[in-house]
Amino acid sequence: MKKAAAFLLVSIMILISLTACAAGGSAGQQAEQPASVPESGVSQQPENDADKDNQDMGVFDFDKKTVLLNSGYEMPILGLGTYSLDHDTCVSSVMALLENGGRLIDTAYMYGNEEAVGEGVRKGMKEYGIPREEIYVITKIYPNQFDDPEAAIDMALEKLDIGYIDMMLLHHPGTNDVKAYQAMEKYVGEGKIHSLGLSNWYVEELTEFLPQVTIKPALVQNEIHPYYQEQDVVPFIQANGIVVQCWYPLGGRGYTADLLGNETIQMIAKAHGVSAAQVILRWDLQRSIVVIPGSSNPDHIKENLDLFGFELTDEEMEQIGALDRDEKHDWY
Repeated sequence: MKKAAAFLLVSIMILISLTACAAGGSAGQQAEQPASVPESGVSQQPENDADKDNQDMGVFDFDKKTVLLNSGYEMPILGLGTYSLDHDTCVSSVMALLENGGRLIDTAYMYGNEEAVGEGVRKGMKEYGIPREEIYVITKIYPNQFDDPEAAIDMALEKLDIGYIDMMLLHHPGTNDVKAYQAMEKYVGEGKIHSLGLSNWYVEELTEFLPQVTIKPALVQNEIHPYYQEQDVVPFIQANGIVVQCWYPLGGRGYTADLLGNETIQMIAKAHGVSAAQVILRWDLQRSIVVIPGSSNPDHIKENLDLFGFELTDEEMEQIGALDRDEKHDWY
């Protein structure tokens, strides 16, 4: 009798154990399934914040006017280029940008105005009550600095005098560019630079360069405008998880008037009640290209930031796309 009871008790315990295992296996299988999967097979509800960040990376947020970089930092999608601006003009232009809500400033060692950018940023922070972390400053080191990149980086930090550099680029390919980039990687580890990038790098250069570095560039900055659209280069860069930024978005010195006067661009501008410059800059944004038009005119700086009250149609985007001449306006 006792043996029968013991046998019955063991049988019940085994049954309970098997039932629990089956339920646990079923729950585990359900947890692996995305909450909602459309026909495309892409989950609409990321399982965690990291997945969400991956989905958002490189996607322009037109409400916040920012893009999430692969470095984890957010960067404004429009700002100010400071090429050729002398010290006082540069300070005034940076102040005008900050006063009108702009937060992205691009400079470089070769522009000779890093000190002016830093001064403008510090004055803007004080006068307009802007926290440092809301302002994004990009600078570059030039190939003639690649032999001693640490000295170049230290010099930029000292000239800017804004605590840290949001992003540093190599100005264009040159001897020891990998060495210089690897030095910048060390400064990222020290928190003195937040993100890294490249300027004037194209498909061939990127294909050779990327396998040689540890930190993937967050940005590639190239000449891009309606007459030189880089229709093959831009998708290649973006497919590698790298954001594209354009210099000379309005054609560059000596070419701006012709581009702004283009009949197609003028027609589109009239349809939206905006300027030709605004149409071109909006066209860039809708291609997910960050814009940094240069200007010393406060009215133009303000206008160049006002790009969110209209949207170009697919047809208008195609019309501007048809203007491509593969016409480069600088030697880089």
